[in-house]
Amino acid sequence: MNMKKRKKTISGQIFDFCNIVVLTLFTLVCFYPFYYVFIYSLSDPKQAALGVYFLPRGFTLSNFTTIFRLSGLAQAAFVSVARTVIGSFLTVFCSALFGYVLTKDKLPFKTVIYRFSIITMYMGAGLIPWYLTIKMYGLSNTFLLYVIPSAVGMFNVILIKTFIEQLPASLEESAKIDGAGYLTCFVRIIIPLSVPIIATIFVFSAVGQWNSYFDNYIFVTNENLRTLQYILFSYMRKAEIVSRDINAMKEAMAQRRSNITPMSVRMSITMVITLPILFVYPFAQRYFVKGILIGAIKG
Repeated sequence: MNMKKRKKTISGQIFDFCNIVVLTLFTLVCFYPFYYVFIYSLSDPKQAALGVYFLPRGFTLSNFTTIFRLSGLAQAAFVSVARTVIGSFLTVFCSALFGYVLTKDKLPFKTVIYRFSIITMYMGAGLIPWYLTIKMYGLSNTFLLYVIPSAVGMFNVILIKTFIEQLPASLEESAKIDGAGYLTCFVRIIIPLSVPIIATIFVFSAVGQWNSYFDNYIFVTNENLRTLQYILFSYMRKAEIVSRDINAMKEAMAQRRSNITPMSVRMSITMVITLPILFVYPFAQRYFVKGILIGAIKG
């Protein structure tokens, strides 16, 4: 018996060791591309062109300071932050409210409304009907374009609806006995108890809002409404032209050192786009796993 236990213990240790090695290598493979972009953006453009592997070559922040001097970037950053914050809060509130309404048996045609809403997840009208709808509602060239169309996401509604259905019904019943209405119950009972799933949806929405640029590309011609992602996407497509213009500007200012390269432009822009949204995750991490697991137990 002792020999069998010892053999199992040794085999288990070997399995654990191999498992750790494989998962560590997999983690490094997934993480290294992002790390490479990061160290490249911190490297001197000329030295980075010779190769960057594990540490920055010729550490410098001039790539970022140069990118931040590009025209229109400050206004675009303000618009992107505004659409991310306002759009995420609006998505959370509207999706939560709709999910809460769908949990009520007194809602007329509840099943029809729920199933019809779910169909929208599987069937899309396409680009042209979407374009015509936005135009007819007069949302083009307005800030509302960024927050209204995404106010309700059916996937978010399903998560919230499932989460709310698992809350004790007695809490809401006792509040109604004290004279609370549906809106009071929603604001004072449902929302505080649904913080895990709300935080999860907020992260999903914030990432989507921050990374979105296609609506800006299609519907916006007003320079003051350009988003950071669209501006940087435009610069990234024209990286060679941007780097040439920046270098010409440096030469005019007698700053001939560390001329930026198109690759440095692309890497720095990628980091500028990626880093801000990464800071959302630490604040919502403790709710994220709990929310997504509880909200997805049943549908």
